Amino acid sequence: MRQKPTVIAREIVASSRLFRVEEIQLRFSNGAERTYERLVGRGTGHGAVMIVAMADDEHVLLVEEYCGGTGEYEISLPKGLIEPDEDVLDAANRELQEEAGFGARRLEHLTELSLSPGYMSQKIQVVLARDLYPQTLPGDEPEPLRVDKVSLRELSALIQHPQFSEGRALAALYLVRDLLEQRGELSR
Repeated sequence: MRQKPTVIAREIVASSRLFRVEEIQLRFSNGAERTYERLVGRGTGHGAVMIVAMADDEHVLLVEEYCGGTGEYEISLPKGLIEPDEDVLDAANRELQEEAGFGARRLEHLTELSLSPGYMSQKIQVVLARDLYPQTLPGDEPEPLRVDKVSLRELSALIQHPQFSEGRALAALYLVRDLLEQRGELSR
């Protein structure tokens, strides 16, 4: 295993309501020194959760919402921040109720994904939600989110959809499709 670089110095060089930009000066084991910048959250580090909610044995729920990063309405999986003193599965169930109007009787933590590990410290927990039931909680979205369904058998078509661009969501969908096929719960 490679030796991690030594941190020489670190400093917050920019800050907003949601994010901070941290500059990190590093010395590598070969003596090379570099300065890296990364986006770090302003929160308390509880993380975030993304939910692959199975509407039935084949279909997954997607939500459409306005995304400030792209400046467009995008479709993706329900997701959100984990609150203080909330575990991953409770956060997943809460976000699913807030964004899609469903609760889940069965929740399974699958993995943790990053978006851009070279520039961002944030990671997201991927949760599989099944045995859904109608249940709504008020959320923090400025307008109601539209809920759609997509078949796990049609992911290649979803990739072509002009409103679907989130790589983490695509990875989570393929992960769930493959997992359910391996378990014999989804036939090809």
